[in-house]
Amino acid sequence: MNIKTIEEAAARLRGQVIETPCMQSDTLSRVLGCDLWIKFENHQFTASFKERGALNTLLQLSDAERRRGVIAMSAGNHAQAVAYHGARLGVPTTVVMPRTTPNAKVEQTRVHGAEVILHGAQFDETRAFTENLAEERQLVLLHPYDDERVIAGQGTVALEMLTQMPPPDIVVVPIGGGGLISGMATVIRSLQPQIQVVGVQMERYDSVARLFAGLEPATHKAGTVAEGIAVKHPGRITLPIIRACVNRVVTVNEEAVEQAIFTLLEIEKTVAEGAGAAALAAVMSDRDGFAGKRVATVLCGGNIDMMILSSVLQRGLVRTHRLVRLRVEIPDVPGALSDLTEIIGKLDSNIIDIQHQRAFGSSSVRATMVELVLQMRGEEQVEQVVASLRKARYDVEMTD
Repeated sequence: MNIKTIEEAAARLRGQVIETPCMQSDTLSRVLGCDLWIKFENHQFTASFKERGALNTLLQLSDAERRRGVIAMSAGNHAQAVAYHGARLGVPTTVVMPRTTPNAKVEQTRVHGAEVILHGAQFDETRAFTENLAEERQLVLLHPYDDERVIAGQGTVALEMLTQMPPPDIVVVPIGGGGLISGMATVIRSLQPQIQVVGVQMERYDSVARLFAGLEPATHKAGTVAEGIAVKHPGRITLPIIRACVNRVVTVNEEAVEQAIFTLLEIEKTVAEGAGAAALAAVMSDRDGFAGKRVATVLCGGNIDMMILSSVLQRGLVRTHRLVRLRVEIPDVPGALSDLTEIIGKLDSNIIDIQHQRAFGSSSVRATMVELVLQMRGEEQVEQVVASLRKARYDVEMTD
């Protein structure tokens, strides 16, 4: 893999994929203490960077290979990219996806006319099935990351980024199988080798981070909000490039990625899937490590299931104390609940849910426990409401 191959890919893709914006986030820069820039690859037609590698590969197929058709395994974004550009170019496409793939990604792949097969609980099971099916049907296998044509296409993200912003000190890139970071790191090492390249993985799927540190990969079976980078092992081609061109690989936990999804939606008004938010999660998790630096992050995809997004937003409101659950003991007499809600109403806190507990409560038989879910403005209002209730002689407990 070299810079010339990636520049050729850029020429091949010109006008066929979107040159996505790379913009400074003034608000996040102030909050995080660094000069933060975001490359919005979720603006591609299929909402992820995967179009670049998929199309670069499709455009290099022979006429005979195009007639036979292609097959790809993917947790979603590579699938959509292959299906969309395959349809554009008249290439028959078959896509195998893990059974755990969010429904949004499955349906968005089918809408482009691909044959979609759901198989395997995790990506590695899906990969083995796909390889066998490709041989059985004599289809051309389009690997999502372990293919130099794919890596070259993904590298065009960095070619664009370096022309769209002042030279960054650090570029932060999510890692699943390693195609994106391999291509981008190759560009950066060739054109601006002083830039640090930092890879990001989930704690639950940290094979590259462990290999990078000289450790053996661990076995992971747990689910993750970032299913797009839930890959047990990097590629045969990508791992040597990562070792040669990447400065370090960090891991982030589930909560950090959920907070990053929430933050991107609230501040940048943009939707990110878990993998897409991983780079920002890394910066948010290590503010001291990125402080004072110009940091470029890749928002690599925005295909998140609506049910997952709903849960992430609800949990984000709880974490930021915009939704709070209080347990309050009141006398079990007429009018007691009205007195409680009157105090809460005067403090401009909206009651979202309310429940009485008599039989299962631990309070006196002459009292009842009331659980309230309240809509708040944040920590300051929570403190005000709790203090006011205690001043009115209520026993109040905030619960998780």
